[in-house]
Amino acid sequence: MLWEQHCCLPLLPSADIAELARYPLGSYLSVNVGYAPQSTRDSVRLIDQFRRDALADGRFRLVETIADAVDPDPETIALAFDLEDSGPLGGELDTVRMFYDLGVRSLLPSYNYANAAGCGCLDSVDTGLTGYGRDLIRMLNEVGVFADGSHCSVRTGLDIAEITSVPMIYSHSNFAAVWAHPRNITDDQARACAATGGVIGINGVGIFLGRNEPGARAERIEAMADHIAYGAGLVGIEHIGFSSDFSFDGDDFNAEVARNPDIFSAEFTRWGPLQWTPPEDLLGESEVPGLDEVLARRGFSAADRAAVFHGNFARVARQVWRH
Repeated sequence: MLWEQHCCLPLLPSADIAELARYPLGSYLSVNVGYAPQSTRDSVRLIDQFRRDALADGRFRLVETIADAVDPDPETIALAFDLEDSGPLGGELDTVRMFYDLGVRSLLPSYNYANAAGCGCLDSVDTGLTGYGRDLIRMLNEVGVFADGSHCSVRTGLDIAEITSVPMIYSHSNFAAVWAHPRNITDDQARACAATGGVIGINGVGIFLGRNEPGARAERIEAMADHIAYGAGLVGIEHIGFSSDFSFDGDDFNAEVARNPDIFSAEFTRWGPLQWTPPEDLLGESEVPGLDEVLARRGFSAADRAAVFHGNFARVARQVWRH
């Protein structure tokens, strides 16, 4: 039983929704439906296609109520969506309500670089949230969507924590103190998130773990456990989750990075093509020891592991999402 707070299919109508069934039945999945390049129309079309394909497949149920996500059904996978940038809102805050009705339950203001809402983690000058960005966080709170600090700048993340009236999240962010990468968050960001009651989801992307070698599959699992252990010591196990950021379109994404240097930077390319942690490695369904096994070996109790894999994100969903 997993709560996967962020993973990626190709941002194309031709994406194969059946790939998501590589996660076990009973899981909750949040699937990305747009970031900086997508317009409102682009993201709505993707959601419509993904919803149709999911219902036709039969192994998925679309998240409408809190219970759809937090009460696992062992026969289906709960499916919701997230936006990795506020660009697909088209500058209209009320668009948040429309996306909520379509199943979006998580949104972050800025993807890597500054936009109308705030600054990104790759900006050299960090001025935090704009006035529009502050209004966006209040709208997310009102509608019942997670305000997400991943990909945002340090100041933007701290501003989210200051403004939000409900728990915020870092859906897929690791700790800079463990591996110094601008996409990873500072201890101050982590503490501020925890102070809201929020959760930090540890991802399995090689360049954010410091283990991007193509053959370093087991090492990436161990590195994920390093970040979980560090976070548990820093803010408490109740504020740590997992969110692999697995890209089912890895080759396409690496090509996208090469095509869009204005969205990415050398911090994404200097270690070679990005490597991810697939569901099979994460779950121990390959020759690689899974994350649950590694955490158990390190002394994490069954209750601690259940909290990381599902319980902590489920708790904040009950607090943030509208009934």
